[in-house]
Amino acid sequence: MKIAILDRDGTLNEWGAQGFIGSPDEWVAVPSALEAVSRLNRAGWHVVVATNQPGLGRGLFDVIELNAVHAKMQRELAAVGARVEAVFFCPHAPDEDCLCRKPGAALFEQIADRYGAEGPEIWAIGSGVEHLQAGKVLGAHLVFVESTARPVSCDDVNLPEGSERYPDLEAVVNMLLPLSDGEASATDSAPASH
Repeated sequence: MKIAILDRDGTLNEWGAQGFIGSPDEWVAVPSALEAVSRLNRAGWHVVVATNQPGLGRGLFDVIELNAVHAKMQRELAAVGARVEAVFFCPHAPDEDCLCRKPGAALFEQIADRYGAEGPEIWAIGSGVEHLQAGKVLGAHLVFVESTARPVSCDDVNLPEGSERYPDLEAVVNMLLPLSDGEASATDSAPASH
């Protein structure tokens, strides 16, 4: 089994103007990210999302709005023949000391339990260091996506040991699933070097 646990913001979609996505209108896919998910799906990978949503805990939006954002995400994925099997989210504000807020590993543990997956079968792929820290607890492969990372230089990000860096999700998928004859890619699949 192969499972990709994706961070949402900065990996599948652009960061919102306020640093979060509170409505479907604010959800804009990262170029080529949805097609990358489609390739993983076609290759038999399980693709899920694990995301911190502190805006819920802070009252900036509610679960109905969050579900509407994810419904838009799923519609846009479906339009390119892709799908995310499940979305796991932490609804807590940072000061609530929960176990599910990344870098806490509870979301990743729930995903591993649901799929019966072990660390080496899991790829934690995201634009947030907290996402990789959560994956490291399970012994997952760690991949930092730089395409629309938070406004911080990749040289300033203290990634967990063993993390790889790629410019975007498409480049990660090119590494995981080498292109077959006749398939073209807009992004070089080599890891980013800094």
